[in-house]
Amino acid sequence: MKTRITELFGIQYPIIQGGMIWASGWRLAAAVSNAGGLGLLGAGSMHPETLTEHIRKCKAATDKPFGVNIPIMYPEMDKAIEVILREGVKVVFTSAGNPATYTSLLQKEGIKVAHVVSSSKFALKAQAAGVDAVVAEGFEAGGHNGREETTTMVLIPAVRRVLDIPLIAAGGIATGSAMLAAMALGAEGVQVGSRFVATAEASVHPAFKEKVVAAGEGDTELTLKELAPVRLLKNGFYQQVKDLYNTQQATVANLQALVGNRRTKRGMFEGDIAEGELEIGQVAALIDKVQTAKEVIDEMVAEYETSLSRVNTF
Repeated sequence: MKTRITELFGIQYPIIQGGMIWASGWRLAAAVSNAGGLGLLGAGSMHPETLTEHIRKCKAATDKPFGVNIPIMYPEMDKAIEVILREGVKVVFTSAGNPATYTSLLQKEGIKVAHVVSSSKFALKAQAAGVDAVVAEGFEAGGHNGREETTTMVLIPAVRRVLDIPLIAAGGIATGSAMLAAMALGAEGVQVGSRFVATAEASVHPAFKEKVVAAGEGDTELTLKELAPVRLLKNGFYQQVKDLYNTQQATVANLQALVGNRRTKRGMFEGDIAEGELEIGQVAALIDKVQTAKEVIDEMVAEYETSLSRVNTF
């Protein structure tokens, strides 16, 4: 399976594992890379010394390409970039900020850079900043999201119209048939987040994994737009957020006070399913078991090929 994305990153399959906070440690990234995809470490929930440890452990666990996701607006990302340069990481995905911030610095060191966007406008800005590839992430996605609420089905062809460089689709993709659909719409690879949360190697709490597996349609909602849009599983914390909106008290100050600075760690990493912040995509409704990362990739590739054969009979 060859595309510009497989050629760019030197991988077997055009499947990128999202660099999710609290989920994407070295075990997951190495497992995905060993299975033929591109594993990403999630630097957003790592102090510089922790990121250093995960990069070194990932190098020891795989001889395949892997990378690091840098959410630009997060604290300590300048130090994370220093770690990346020092440790010789070859691939960086940036998100949640201006792609021009680090792109040229990283590329001078031979690092491939992709940037995550939620609209055609930001895709063009990323291309102008010189990135090697763009990830267009639709409204269905978990974690931080765009305010435009453009679905992946609409976003990918819209971005493809204006973009010359390689395009990766994200948001609501957890199956081989969804991967085929994204490729048909103009993508040359896919970024998968939520399905890799429900894997043995993901570093999130087992209780969160089970909550993801149990989720059905309508069990998530995009909210907290006054801070940074994020898709949450509905639980006790979500209801507190909802109550602020229902009583017209959802000011930035009130939302910041409710969320605090440990709410995602409390839910996703420590397993407080009732009061923690649980970030996941709509596609959780299609995830019905915890698997290994290799099983996920093998199933996606097999379903992609089956779906392609089926479509070719039409």
